[in-house]
Amino acid sequence: MKSKPTEDEIWAIIGLIKISKARYRTLQCLRNENLMPTEISKRTRLTPAQVSLALRDLKKLKIVRCMNENVRKGRIYHCTQLGEHIMEILDETGYSP
Repeated sequence: MKSKPTEDEIWAIIGLIKISKARYRTLQCLRNENLMPTEISKRTRLTPAQVSLALRDLKKLKIVRCMNENVRKGRIYHCTQLGEHIMEILDETGYSP
């Protein structure tokens, strides 16, 4: 298991978040709640396909986690500590898409 990401890795992740409205909105939505993709789609007004791609990317970056990966329907996603940290940095820098 890899240790905490370096500052360079964190800023690389922030760059990937900032270039995608779908990634940012999805992560922002998961910041305070554990949600299913359909709930994220409704709250963010993103298409289900956009949410699905954003979740895939965010999972790869280890900033969101699926709480019940083994089920086919009704998957619930959660923002990780790294995701919370990324959002705090974005808040501090005044980022708003």
